[in-house]
Amino acid sequence: MTQYLQVDGHKLEFAWHGPRPDEAPTLVFLHEGLGCVALWRDFPAKLAAATGCGALVYSRLGYGKSDPCELPRPISFMHTEGLEVLAPVLTAAGIRDCILVGHSDGGSIAIIYAGGTPAVPLRGLITAAAHVFCEQLSVDSIEIARTQYEHHDLRQKLERYHGANTKFAFRGWNDVWLHPDFMQWNIEEYLPGIKVPMLAIQGQDDQYGTAAQIEAIAAKTGPRTQTLLLPNCRHAPHMEQEQATLDAMQNFIQALLKKKE
Repeated sequence: MTQYLQVDGHKLEFAWHGPRPDEAPTLVFLHEGLGCVALWRDFPAKLAAATGCGALVYSRLGYGKSDPCELPRPISFMHTEGLEVLAPVLTAAGIRDCILVGHSDGGSIAIIYAGGTPAVPLRGLITAAAHVFCEQLSVDSIEIARTQYEHHDLRQKLERYHGANTKFAFRGWNDVWLHPDFMQWNIEEYLPGIKVPMLAIQGQDDQYGTAAQIEAIAAKTGPRTQTLLLPNCRHAPHMEQEQATLDAMQNFIQALLKKKE
């Protein structure tokens, strides 16, 4: 049965794995631009089991079984999620001590939250294929996705996970990234403000971003950040190089947990 958080008058779908917030730190999973709870598959449960942490997985507004969003989304939608929405989500879920795990857009949202707010319950930050600026490669791949959605089977594939939200999920992501002004989108200003340890992972063959993304993250966050560039991996390290990604995240999380003991 689908569970919901009530956040600012909206219902957000969520799933929980492992210990509750009063029993252990919580891994908070932030999905990609076309993601949702179901599209994480069993990765959150595996990481929770490997680390002894709880895991909160939720679908943002307009995704999965959450309430629909308004279209068109503004270019600043990731800023809104990071600066205004994520903290109330954590409060609604009773999160006391957390590590963010963000994929793609979710990783960018996590960076904005970690570097642009007090981020009181935050112990660490993990990103996979996060963007900190827009590249032509990203735009070119997102244009291909639009063609696949409008003329091939991408719409049908997304409907399995988003149902009535399919239009909101796709247009709310695709139309923004293809807006001419989005080429100037940049969140590097938030990187120096991140005060917690960070692990940034990216696939060497990521079709949505080059290694310049994790290089910029490392350059502006300093020695507290670890980076991992995975060979034979595109945009979804937790699916395409699952064991290597799981091992890297587990080691990072366990080191964080030992520091507080």
